[in-house]
Amino acid sequence: MTCYDRQDLGLLLLRLGTGGVLAAHGAQKLFGWFGGGGIEGTGAAMEAMGYAPGKQSAVMAGLAEAGGGALLALGLATPAAGSAAAGAMVGAAAVHAPNGFFAAAGGYEYAASLALTAAGLAVTGPGRLSLDHALGHAVNRGWMVPAALAVTGAATAAVVGLRNRRVREAAEFGQETLFDE
Repeated sequence: MTCYDRQDLGLLLLRLGTGGVLAAHGAQKLFGWFGGGGIEGTGAAMEAMGYAPGKQSAVMAGLAEAGGGALLALGLATPAAGSAAAGAMVGAAAVHAPNGFFAAAGGYEYAASLALTAAGLAVTGPGRLSLDHALGHAVNRGWMVPAALAVTGAATAAVVGLRNRRVREAAEFGQETLFDE
């Protein structure tokens, strides 16, 4: 194998693994598959975590994870797919941040790893073993990478910022949240 062949195979493996995990997480939120809560259950949980409105937050997170994950696995629209998935996982990391880094203690380690891998794939590109390559990179242009990351970064900062403000206000007014952070 040449170096390029190894890189393409490595990117394929990263895309399939990361995309598959993200798609499964999104399916939990959207459809209740794999032991997930579906939109109703996830919406209630997201509302308790400070993401409001809960149902809309569940749909948006589910679409970003399932859609972004599926597109990453296929290697299609890689900048947008990786950015959307990374944004969703940054939102998850914000919930787990008070518990520290390690997942064993309820920390943000897992969400951060998925976010960084998805963002890395958005920047690096899907490789030659992808639909983007097969379609002549019509939805994987160089300018799309910073654009997708900037739009997703701004939207994620706004959503997480509003969530953090809600959690802070609830704590100040002595309101109990349904979800322990």
